Amino acid sequence: MKILILTQYFPPEVGAPQNRLYELAVRLQQKGADISILTAMPNYPQMAIHKEYKGKFYDFEDMNGLHVHRTWIYVSKSKSIIKRLINYFSFVKTSFWVGLFKLSKFDYIICESPPLFLGITAYALKIIKGAKLIFNVSDLWPESAEKLGLVNNKFFLKSATVLEEFLYKKSDLISGQTQGIVQNISSRFPNKKVYWLPNGVDLNYYKTDTITTNWRLDNKFSDDDFLLIYAGIIGHAQGLEVILNAANELKQHPKIKFIIVGSGPEKEMLLQLKAKLNTHNVLFFDAVTKKEMPAIIAAANVAVIPLKRLDLFKGAIPSKIFENLAMKKPILLGVEGEAKQLFIDEGNCGLAFIPEDANDLANQILILFNNQNTLKQLGENGYQYVEKKFTRDKIANEFWEFINSNK
Repeated sequence: MKILILTQYFPPEVGAPQNRLYELAVRLQQKGADISILTAMPNYPQMAIHKEYKGKFYDFEDMNGLHVHRTWIYVSKSKSIIKRLINYFSFVKTSFWVGLFKLSKFDYIICESPPLFLGITAYALKIIKGAKLIFNVSDLWPESAEKLGLVNNKFFLKSATVLEEFLYKKSDLISGQTQGIVQNISSRFPNKKVYWLPNGVDLNYYKTDTITTNWRLDNKFSDDDFLLIYAGIIGHAQGLEVILNAANELKQHPKIKFIIVGSGPEKEMLLQLKAKLNTHNVLFFDAVTKKEMPAIIAAANVAVIPLKRLDLFKGAIPSKIFENLAMKKPILLGVEGEAKQLFIDEGNCGLAFIPEDANDLANQILILFNNQNTLKQLGENGYQYVEKKFTRDKIANEFWEFINSNK
């Protein structure tokens, strides 16, 4: 079986979709599939083409047996919607031409959305290459852009909705990263096959016995410091102000310290808030590679995983949940809906706090700070839960069976 994965985001970029798609591709390849990737020149989240790819229109590389085709994309650090659209559509155009002239026929094209507009390329290549289209939705767009206030133009939103509905109708299969996404699409398109393709974790990658550095010691934290970590994109959706405001409430506990690792459009705003609140108990670190993450997670006591309090996010499952639970780190989850039902109510992997409520977050932190036995038990629960339900091997095996049953 020949499969093309069409995605704007792929390693060596760091991020949730990059890791998820790479891990899925590797496992489908192990099943016997011939996997090609059509993606952009690496640039995210810095929004600058990586040094080794600068000046190239097209690049091919073999990545552990995966045939990776990279093409030019316009990038800009500007936050304007116009520049963002140019970014998206530049890759729509170049990916189509590379797909047309550089790639052969495929049995399946798996298109990652967002960006939604990449579906234009996917549909065109589906027709030309005689492939079946699997439209993989990791975020409902344009709904999420509208509810986050990132896009307000009514004509644009209407046009994007028309495109979204067209792509769902023209897809042979639709997959959604969360049950909420699956239910949303199924309710609107009851005649389409919609499959839950969740994120997951490779437990072998996050074993503590493979870590050769002591991140806590290297960064001058003591053994009895209580470290709360957020590692990921510092963006609009996360609402990371809640961490700094909780830190402000906990200044009288010098051993409680907050670590924020990553980059993104809201980082400068958070640094200004840190200065305003004088929260010396919050420390920022630059984004790191996937290879460096296990050592940082191992050094932490708890992971803080927030999102803004929007109905939109009641169907969201932040990917960082999985890697922390894989290392037996309990989570403080500021996400309502599906994530809370799975990882707090069912899995008992940590404690929940009301999204954007700094006082509630501070109170939950103190519960864990003062109860080491509870802390340890929640970590054990989390590991057992992801081992049972969310390993990447299990997810890939079930997806492979699904697509083979729908040939």
